[in-house]
Amino acid sequence: MNACIVGWAHTPFGKLEGEDIESLITRVTRDAIADAGLQPADIDEIYLGHFGEGFVRERFLSSLPLQVSEAMRFIPSTRVENACATGSAALYQGLNSIAAGRARRVLVVGAEKMTEVRGPQVADILTGAAYLKEEGDIAGGFAGIFADIANQYFARHGDQSEALARIAAKNHRNGVNNPWAQFRKDLGVDFCREVSDRNPWVAPPLKRSDCSAVSDGAAAVVLTDVDTARAMPKAIRLRGTAHVNDFKPMSRRDLSAFDGCAQAWKRALGEAGATLDDLSLVETHDCFTVAELMEYEAMGLTAPGQGARAILEGWTEMDGRLPVNPSGGLKAKGHPIGATGVSMHVLASMQLHGSAGGIQVAGAELAGVFNMGGAAVTHYVSILERLR
Repeated sequence: MNACIVGWAHTPFGKLEGEDIESLITRVTRDAIADAGLQPADIDEIYLGHFGEGFVRERFLSSLPLQVSEAMRFIPSTRVENACATGSAALYQGLNSIAAGRARRVLVVGAEKMTEVRGPQVADILTGAAYLKEEGDIAGGFAGIFADIANQYFARHGDQSEALARIAAKNHRNGVNNPWAQFRKDLGVDFCREVSDRNPWVAPPLKRSDCSAVSDGAAAVVLTDVDTARAMPKAIRLRGTAHVNDFKPMSRRDLSAFDGCAQAWKRALGEAGATLDDLSLVETHDCFTVAELMEYEAMGLTAPGQGARAILEGWTEMDGRLPVNPSGGLKAKGHPIGATGVSMHVLASMQLHGSAGGIQVAGAELAGVFNMGGAAVTHYVSILERLR
């Protein structure tokens, strides 16, 4: 892949009372361009990742990055949406523009303001990413959908509740040191293991500690070609990328395995000329803890049905064989849908640049990112390395 990330920006994630969707977008637009050492007029094209679907009243948002400067007037800008993988979808459109020679410097923004709506309305909006003909009435919305996935996995491979609790605890422990994370408290394994008033069932076998939260936030990157990037202050190369879609209806797939995820990892690693053993860390899509468990198997870290080994034996801890979600993941960092995929690429880039602060993985050289949309429907894998 002949493209690099040369600048980035990231807001805190959480319930951001003083921000609206416009302020989130313009904040990271301004900061990412400056971080790349560029001026607003240097941007050739913009892609905005925003799920929307009723989270905010204003839905035609593609021109909002232009609010930063008069010099950005008339820059082409397009909104991109692909469920919970919206951020990566926007980034990949930027990569396509550079590969096609249509643009030299592309700004990619991912943003979401989810907290303006409440409870049942949030669940209804998110359920719109399911196959409504068959899945629209599943109790609990997307938590219920992933509970069905967990139950099918448990039926085939045994009860994995202990592994889910340890994944949740790991990610919350990692999130303590992430200044952008929504939750910065070490909950401990015992809390994540037990049902309680503070950790009730959401959709058995998933408890509140197994589910990512409703979040606000934004992230942005500036992309350019490798030759241009060589003269810039910093550059993180996308060495391999893959985008894979699977059938949308869950009834057409074996829910005890994420086959699309496995395909995306295979293709991205193949393009990068790398193996999983070459990676220093992975940022993966833990919208629910069972997703991270199954992604261990899909990426090839363990054999099918043995994903629990990776967490129970400490492989995915910060000091383990392959640190997974050193940022705290979606579980602790938060999951503002449109921002998530861009955020993952920002934090992986920071790791490789050596500027990740308290969540830095020592000696990080090669990073993997996996962003998923829907109930294991759309899958993006990126392999990143430092160019300069």
